[in-house]
Amino acid sequence: MARAIPLEAEDRANWLRSAPFIAFHFVPLLALWTGVTWRAAAFGVAAYIVRMFFITAGYHRYFSHRSFKAPRAVQALLAFGGTTAVQKGPLWWAANHRAHHRFSDTDQDIHSPLKGFWHSHIGWIMSDRHTATDFNAVKDLARFPELRFLERFDWIGGIAVAAASFVVAGWSGLVVGFFLSTVALWHGTFTVNSLAHVMGRRRYATTDTSRNSVIVALITGGEGWHNNHHHYPVSARQGFFWWEIDPTWYVLRAMAALHLVRDLRVPPAEVRSASLVRTGCLDVGMVRAHWTRAAAAVASSRVTLGHSVSGGVATVTDAISGTRAGLEAKLAAERETLEAGVASSLSAVDSYARLLRQGRRSA
Repeated sequence: MARAIPLEAEDRANWLRSAPFIAFHFVPLLALWTGVTWRAAAFGVAAYIVRMFFITAGYHRYFSHRSFKAPRAVQALLAFGGTTAVQKGPLWWAANHRAHHRFSDTDQDIHSPLKGFWHSHIGWIMSDRHTATDFNAVKDLARFPELRFLERFDWIGGIAVAAASFVVAGWSGLVVGFFLSTVALWHGTFTVNSLAHVMGRRRYATTDTSRNSVIVALITGGEGWHNNHHHYPVSARQGFFWWEIDPTWYVLRAMAALHLVRDLRVPPAEVRSASLVRTGCLDVGMVRAHWTRAAAAVASSRVTLGHSVSGGVATVTDAISGTRAGLEAKLAAERETLEAGVASSLSAVDSYARLLRQGRRSA
C-alpha cells in the first residue's frame, strides 16, 4: 500500500538497535543442521497456539480493553503467559494498543497502514519512537507490583519456553519449537495491524479502516474480526455471530464456566445492528482514508509539478520569463485551492469521527 501519511525521522527503522530482532529471524535456518523431529514440530505448534491465546486473551482483550474480569492470580498468569510470546511486557503492549485505538488511522496512530504496509506490520517495532512504556496510559495496570515486575523482566517467559523446548526435543526443539514458532507468532500477531486494515470486508462504519478477515482470524485465534472489534472494542467476543470463528472466546467461555474469569462482556443486540455499512451509514473511516490519500497525492504532485515546471522552463530563453511567472502563479493558485478543499474535507471528517467516538464512549 502506498504511504499516505509521511513518516517522521523517529518513525524510521533503527537497523542497529533492531539487529537482534532481525537476527532472531535467521536462527530457524539452523534446522538444516539440527533437523526437524516430530517432538520439535509438535512442541512448536503447541507453543504457537498457547502463546497466541495469551496474547489475544491476555495482552489484548484483558489488559488492553478490560473486556472481562479475573482474580489477581489469573491476571498474573495471563501476564506471564503473554511474556512467553516475546512481545515485551503487558504494560508496554497494552499502552501501545490503547494508543492505536485512540488515534486509529490518523497521523498519531503508531501502526496505521496509511503510513505504509511495512511500517504497520513491522517497521513501527523497529523504530525508536515506541521503545519506552507509557505508564500514564496504563495506570489501572501499573498499580500491581507483579505486573511491573514482569514488565521489567519481560524476558523471563521467553527463556522459560526456550528451556522447555530444549528439554522436550533437544536442539531441534530449541530451533524449531522455540525460535521458528516465535517468529511465526510475531508475524501472526502483526497481521492484525497490517492485513486486517487492508484485507477483508467492513460490516460497520467505524472511524478507521479495520476489516473482518476469516484468514486473519484463523491465524490469530479469532482476532481477525477486526472491524467488529473496532466497532465495539470492549467485547471479549470478537466473532459477533456464531459463524465467525473465535477460538479465544471459546476458551474464555470455558474459563468462565470454571470460575477462573467472570463478567465476559459481549456486544448487545443494538450494538451489533448499529452503524451497518450495508444500510447506507456513512463510512467515516474509509472516507477519511481516501481523503488522506488524496491529500498525499496532491502534495506529491505539487513537488513533482514544481520540479517539472522549473526544469522545463529553465531551458527556455529569457524572452518568455513573463509567461513562466504567470504559469507558475496560476499553478500555485490551483494547487492551493485544491489543498484547501482537501484539508477542509479532512477536518470535517475528523470532527464527525470525534463525535462518533464520544457518542460510543458515552453509550
